[in-house]
Amino acid sequence: MSAHLQEKRLGYALVLGSLAALGPLCTDLYLPALPELAGELNTSTASAQLSLTAGLLGLGFGQLIFGPLSDRFGRIRPLLWSLALLLAASVWCAVAPDIHQLIVARLLQGIAGAGGAVLSRAVARDLYNGHELTRFFALLMLVNGLAPIIAPVLGGAMLSWMNWRGIFGVLAVISIMLFASSALKLHETLPPERRSQGGIFSMLGSVFSLLKHRPFMGLCLTQGFVMAGMFAYIGASPFVLQQIYHLSPQMFSLCFAVNGIGLVISAQVSTRFSRRYGEMALVKTGLCIAAVASVALVIAASLGAPLIMLLVPLFFSVMVIGIVSPNAGSLAMQSQGENAGSASALLGVCMFALGALAVPVTGFGSMPALSMALTMLGCYAIAILLFVTLVRKPA
Repeated sequence: MSAHLQEKRLGYALVLGSLAALGPLCTDLYLPALPELAGELNTSTASAQLSLTAGLLGLGFGQLIFGPLSDRFGRIRPLLWSLALLLAASVWCAVAPDIHQLIVARLLQGIAGAGGAVLSRAVARDLYNGHELTRFFALLMLVNGLAPIIAPVLGGAMLSWMNWRGIFGVLAVISIMLFASSALKLHETLPPERRSQGGIFSMLGSVFSLLKHRPFMGLCLTQGFVMAGMFAYIGASPFVLQQIYHLSPQMFSLCFAVNGIGLVISAQVSTRFSRRYGEMALVKTGLCIAAVASVALVIAASLGAPLIMLLVPLFFSVMVIGIVSPNAGSLAMQSQGENAGSASALLGVCMFALGALAVPVTGFGSMPALSMALTMLGCYAIAILLFVTLVRKPA
């Protein structure tokens, strides 16, 4: 690859990765503030977690809006619409007077953030295919992976000089910056002759046709349930590590960052092996590691093990996301061309909607660490079952 093309590829990865990072950024930046938020709004832990659930639901189902819209109107216009909505929703979050308004505002913020997530994958599919698409997805995950590493660390640091409302103000500023960079740096990758020409029923029809595609849906659901395990960790870990193990917001952010680094490294290593062994083999390997690590996590949590004995299997339980997600996502998207927007939307729905369902499950039971571990194990077990039953292509 020439130096010019390599530079252009890296530039696109930076912008698209920043857009894809909107999801984890909207989720992770305010994670260290969840206990403070619950106290100030005089609400319960479960209600505070509902604000996280609402954001995840928005991130999931918002992709069903912006994905088909991008197949009809191109990639850039829907992207700019989503970023404008993100600005308005972030301001509402910052000024919300009670938990009920915050939950609604978080839902809209998630819907808006979905635009960047779905369109970053759709643009990548417009530009690349095969192993190049896998490489680009891994590069997106590298850039995207910086968000869950930096966001909670930054959020924890920000709490030392601003409250949780200020964090949402920062998200409003970020949305303005992304709007400007997208308008100036990105060009349209879906020409008019390749766009869907039908109305809303035609756009919905493309989604329903994908629902009947057994291997595609198998990969979507496999990736979705693995990601749901990670969202269970995201939703429960602030309370487990800060309230049960008495870590400060800053120390929690550091633990969160270490897990994020493991995810990023595994994504980059897996893409190097994908050309040699194939994406399907790597998905299988990642699922096997997920099974072993999550079982070890359940054992540690059930025994009330010391912090380090919990963090080690937790690290590997999160690290496997970097193996499964880019390879399963690439395999799913490689089978789609003209419907890349709708396909990307379904991938996002599976990830964020299932993640939204997993978060409140971690609140059940009297042992938060065990509830988190069992939820992650359950999500990974379902992912393995769906992969075995729906995805039949041999390695």
